[in-house]
Amino acid sequence: MKTKSLTSEAMETRVARFNKLQTYQRQNFETHGIPSGAVEKTTAQRVYPVMAPADYQGRSAGAPVKGPRGLIISIAECEPGNGPGLHRHLSTVENFLCLSGRFEIAWGDQGEHTLVLDPLDMISVPRGENRSFRNISNEIGRLLVMIVPETDEQIDPISYAPSVAKEIENEYGKTALEGLQKIGFKFEDEPITS
Repeated sequence: MKTKSLTSEAMETRVARFNKLQTYQRQNFETHGIPSGAVEKTTAQRVYPVMAPADYQGRSAGAPVKGPRGLIISIAECEPGNGPGLHRHLSTVENFLCLSGRFEIAWGDQGEHTLVLDPLDMISVPRGENRSFRNISNEIGRLLVMIVPETDEQIDPISYAPSVAKEIENEYGKTALEGLQKIGFKFEDEPITS
């Protein structure tokens, strides 16, 4: 039995080439006038969307590969010492596979629990759990990030503590804070119920 094969051109539309990826900072944050310093309080220094469902409505919607519903893939790239503040994903599981560098993963209400991921180590953080990650190596670190929505909606709302909102507003102004809120960032400290 002969199978139907894609043409080379059709297969190329299913490829994400790292040297051609655009960060979602460029795709989203610059569009809303959010300064890079404010961005770095909420996300890795550079996040490259790789794959997202065609109907995904979030930061990685500009990913070049349109994949199946229920899986969003990106690469988070951090300079030494860089990583986002403590946050929680409200309706998704976030999975990290360390590609290079070493990352400290913190979790808990105040980030009081920690572990270290070495290259090729992986962790799966459930929705609603506070988490942060930080590159603790002396080189650029990269994480393969796989986000899985646990609802039918293809969105990924994130919540940060009100103190992060206050820091952003004090340092970068109300417009920066409002821009982050427009693309799905929430600033609250109420517990999530499963």
